[in-house]
Amino acid sequence: MDNHSKPLGSGADPRHIPEGNRQSNVERFSGYENTYDQYRPEAPEQVINILTGYLQQKPSLVVDLGCGTGLSSFVWKDEAERIIGIEPNDDMRGKAEEKLQEQDNTEHISFAAGYFNQIGLEASSVDIITCSQSFHWMEPASTLKEAARILRPEGIFAVYDCDWPPSLHWPIEQSYHELIEFSEIIIDRHIEEGRKAHKWNKNEHLKHIRESGLFRFAKEIVFHHMEPCTAERYVGLAISQGGVQTLLRLGIQELNPAIDAFRKQVEEYFHGETREVMFSYRMRLGIK
Repeated sequence: MDNHSKPLGSGADPRHIPEGNRQSNVERFSGYENTYDQYRPEAPEQVINILTGYLQQKPSLVVDLGCGTGLSSFVWKDEAERIIGIEPNDDMRGKAEEKLQEQDNTEHISFAAGYFNQIGLEASSVDIITCSQSFHWMEPASTLKEAARILRPEGIFAVYDCDWPPSLHWPIEQSYHELIEFSEIIIDRHIEEGRKAHKWNKNEHLKHIRESGLFRFAKEIVFHHMEPCTAERYVGLAISQGGVQTLLRLGIQELNPAIDAFRKQVEEYFHGETREVMFSYRMRLGIK
């Protein structure tokens, strides 16, 4: 195993899932790492600016929990002395490692198999922990306890999520919501309860941080980021959602007509053009 990929603690053992983690949450992301990486946004520069501003220095170590394909890890390449992305899903982490091998000057970046409440790093060793589009898949209490253990005093735990869909045109956004809701209805009909992934409520992230008693300061920050977007990418963002991918992976075709209708609607609106689209983010952070 090379220096870019090494397990951290017992959480990296696929035969043992620490209490508080769900195998169904890990498996939800299997098999669509390429689609995810192609259409999902990289972490915007505001994340770097906000967190380094609070830290008041270049971080020595950033840990990206639930890093997926590295979209939220590589942005720290020139902004931190060391970056570790932790991801329990082999397919997602494999894509991140593949991208790592394609880049130069990445000796200070690594990806590791691990679970969020058993990270395995030394106590008080981390400056910043980020969870990009991932904290709602983690059991909050045990994750926050482990985060506080490895953060140094005045270190930062930051959760940030993108509002779906990006702001564009209300009929399209409404169709997007209806498509995602329909995918979850179909999942409820076809997948037994014990095999479903479980999400914690994103609107309670700040509450969990505050009520943990582990952080001296906590707040929510809202910001926006404009990105160029084509019809293909906007449709791809919808298709990259976990519920849609679950149905595609299982070969359940009930959603396909709705996907086709959504694609046609988006293509008619974009009319072959590239448009600037607003991605809106909500960051909840705690200072240890």
